[in-house]
Amino acid sequence: MSSNIILHLLGPTNITFERFSDVSTYCHIGGPCNTQVKSIGLILDDILRNETNRNRSITDQSLIIKLSAGLAIIMLVAGITSSVCSLLTFRNVSLRRVGCGWYLLASSITSLLTVSMFTIKFWFVILTQINTNVHLSILKGGCKLIETLLKLFLYWDAWLNACVAIERAVNVYKGVSFNKEKSIRYAQWIIFILPFSIMATIIHEPLHRQVFTYRATEEKWTDKGFELSEKTEADPTYWCTTSYSQSVQNYNTIILFIHLLGPFIANFVSALFVIIASVRRRVRAQNIQTYKEHIHEQWKEHKQIVISPIILLLLSTPRLVISLLSACLKVSDYVWLYLSAYFISFLPSILIFVVFVIPSTLYRNTFKESFLKLCKRQ
Repeated sequence: MSSNIILHLLGPTNITFERFSDVSTYCHIGGPCNTQVKSIGLILDDILRNETNRNRSITDQSLIIKLSAGLAIIMLVAGITSSVCSLLTFRNVSLRRVGCGWYLLASSITSLLTVSMFTIKFWFVILTQINTNVHLSILKGGCKLIETLLKLFLYWDAWLNACVAIERAVNVYKGVSFNKEKSIRYAQWIIFILPFSIMATIIHEPLHRQVFTYRATEEKWTDKGFELSEKTEADPTYWCTTSYSQSVQNYNTIILFIHLLGPFIANFVSALFVIIASVRRRVRAQNIQTYKEHIHEQWKEHKQIVISPIILLLLSTPRLVISLLSACLKVSDYVWLYLSAYFISFLPSILIFVVFVIPSTLYRNTFKESFLKLCKRQ
């Protein structure tokens, strides 16, 4: 589509027109591009940026904000319940005679921290975008710290779950020579070192987050032509934005893959090793059943070890997909898709009790005993 345009040129200065093609890969905010962001590093601020009505209460917000608020509350209640039940299970000394129990106890705590930080993040974004009187220093602090802490707890939780699977595989490999005391000692050190190691890989995030101040502009026709001026009647808009250079973006993508696929690969490979090693051991000890029958029997016994990492991967995949899209996207056109993917990615932390305790007869019985003891004390 093409049309004629008229340019009004005023003044004695000579003007030369040149054809210009913008090949930049960066997205801009403000003016006509204010709904476009770089999808790599997409955060909740980007998703809900244009969905809030400023200076209005929650009841006067759009449907997506109301539903998101309700879902965030449900996720908080479910997450706290799941984490408390898991803590009640793994606080039992008998389950912490090996490192696996320590990992799951720590995972119960990190799951609680993750869902709590997720709730803080959600309401910080909503309330700061609704209320225009929030101090700029609070906005800057929240922009740089909350999302970073949220990722720290999320990744920490994922790697702890991977450590559980790895120790199970080591236990099967070592057999009777498995050293429980050394296992506990290693677990305590790993639990302590993990958050510092993870933080070292994502330290670039707060360094590249900044609060962008945007004032809407308007054009007015005067005797001198078009004049561009700020809309004085509107309050400035503050946005938490992430700006990466190409090298940092590549590094961020690699780190994202490591923290998402690393725990899954560790979980899945360890689970397969447990099943195959157990089958071979039983085949050597008992030749009555066929190899296929042994596999079927071991699958029935250890299937939760394989199913759990697959569930965790499927729930985490949406976050990976929306984070790796390289083009400029108009978020408002896909807001339900992005918001759903963002919420789903936190389900692994909320479902720790369902994923690890319920499928295990030992853990389930321990939880029942601990729960009954707690009820008797009351």
